[in-house]
Amino acid sequence: MDRLTNPIRPYAWGSTTAIPALLGVAPTGEPQAELWLGAHPGAPSHLDRGPLDAVIAADPVRELGGRTVGAYGPHLPFLLKLLAAGAPLSLQVHPDLAQAREGYAAEERAGIPVDAPHRNYKDANHKPELICALTLFEGLCGFRAPAASAELIAGLGVDSLKPYVDVLHAHPEDAALREVLTAVLTAERDAVAETVAEAAAAATRFGGPYAPYAQLAHHYPGDPGVIAAMLLNHVRLQPGEALYLGAGVPHAYLDGLGVEIMANSDNVLRCGLTPKHVDVPELLKVVRFEATEPAVLRPEASPSGEEVYDTPAPEFRLSRYVLAPDAAPRDVTAAAPQILLCTAGSVTAGELTLAQGESVFVPAGDMVEISGANGSSGTLFRATVAI
Repeated sequence: MDRLTNPIRPYAWGSTTAIPALLGVAPTGEPQAELWLGAHPGAPSHLDRGPLDAVIAADPVRELGGRTVGAYGPHLPFLLKLLAAGAPLSLQVHPDLAQAREGYAAEERAGIPVDAPHRNYKDANHKPELICALTLFEGLCGFRAPAASAELIAGLGVDSLKPYVDVLHAHPEDAALREVLTAVLTAERDAVAETVAEAAAAATRFGGPYAPYAQLAHHYPGDPGVIAAMLLNHVRLQPGEALYLGAGVPHAYLDGLGVEIMANSDNVLRCGLTPKHVDVPELLKVVRFEATEPAVLRPEASPSGEEVYDTPAPEFRLSRYVLAPDAAPRDVTAAAPQILLCTAGSVTAGELTLAQGESVFVPAGDMVEISGANGSSGTLFRATVAI
């Protein structure tokens, strides 16, 4: 078992205080958006033995276990993060596995550098993900029913939005959502900026259910993603609640601190709320135009005290332990690699004591017991592979 040192990603939308507060360190004054725990080559965690990706590459079967290597190759198949949104992230969607493989191969054949700003597919993998709230957490997830979107948009009283309202009422669900999203993203930029400004002014006046869109327009003035966001469900997660996001589901995180886990991929197609590249034709191939009710996940408790966030993703499995100071140790030995992260109090993992914000990597098969540390309670998140 190895204690981890984890890199922080300073994206502009990050909170300046949330991650420092969890880690118990002074803020730097700069945004700290994500703390990465894993072996992603772009920003791997470090052990005393070296970078985690290099440690795994030196002996994959020892570190990951034979079943994980057989299923996913000699790489850690998941990436764990602390995500701290101080401003809205881009409105985005992720491809399924077949789309990712096809898109990656096509861009490789075209000779597009993997770091090119207009490149869509950075790898050949899909990116299902789960976000679990540590604080009140707000986001957008999946399309609303078209009639509900029409009612919301009509309520703004903006003349230039009325054609979208008519389409949402007049066409079948998938056709209506596709037509409106396409129209919003391909509209002449000056015209859509004016529409966004009018919609933002109305949203500011009305408040209530319109408040999130006023905030989006404040952060991204004139961005067509502000209108696209009105097609999506607005979700508030209480601490401990989670959302699973599969392929093709448009989403954006707006505010809050959470534990995020995903397949180890960086494939993102953006719909708006960003100055970055938006490839509308490719995006429209990936988006699933179907209305959904966001399924808020609450952990399922087992007799062992493990609270599991059940998802269909085989690359990862996330669970939580709330450990009382006088509880018996829990055996969490597994045949797959694990990352253990303490998010409250302090816990003991094997011979190591983890304070809030500290974490360890546990190679496959290594025996490990967890408990509250030093007479205190603690909360521990456990990330592993669903094999």
